[in-house]
Amino acid sequence: MRFRTLLCTFVFIALLFAMPSNGQGIELFGGYTFVRAPVTFSQTPQGACVITGCPTTITTRNLNLNGWNVGGAFKVLGPLAIKADFADTSGSFQGANTHLKTYLIGPQLRFPGPISPFAHFLIGGAHESTTSSSTGPLITASPTRNAFATTLGGGLDLKVLPFISLRPIQIDYLLTHFNSNTQNQFRYSAESCCAFNALNGTRQWFMEVFTFCRFLDETRATCVESCA
Repeated sequence: MRFRTLLCTFVFIALLFAMPSNGQGIELFGGYTFVRAPVTFSQTPQGACVITGCPTTITTRNLNLNGWNVGGAFKVLGPLAIKADFADTSGSFQGANTHLKTYLIGPQLRFPGPISPFAHFLIGGAHESTTSSSTGPLITASPTRNAFATTLGGGLDLKVLPFISLRPIQIDYLLTHFNSNTQNQFRYSAESCCAFNALNGTRQWFMEVFTFCRFLDETRATCVESCA
């Protein structure tokens, strides 16, 4: 019984001291996103083209897409973190509304302080969908597509409270690969961030369990001595 108690004590102490003293930080963020994106549309004249058929014209337009993004980062070593980012933006051309969604993950480097710059390189996928529109003599549409996506960029966080920061600027180069072509896009984001220590609660939990184990062991020993 003593051996098991000592083993339990050793395991808890080892777990406590194996954890980094500064813990593993988690950062959650969300806010506004703007993307300047080239979108390809097909335009077909309305009406019956019995003899020659209705000619379809392919056109590419640079749209201003506005929307939101959310995500988080998990600190793994020093300034290095693993970041995940999801964004949904939309814009329209001649009544056809386009949605561009991106799902990205990758490393982030952050330099902590009251003013905290960061940089990231994320890879993942993009999903583009467009609702068709009949405006005037033309039907404007675009097929739903999925493609590879990657982004390279960075930004600046301003700490306003111990766990709250404002991100007034994040600028990214966003690359997608729809229709076997490369689209080079500019992305701007402004967000609010919440950062906290993921292991503070875990460390406290281990300490409370360890204290409880000691209390049970001392209580058992007292009972044994009083009954002897």
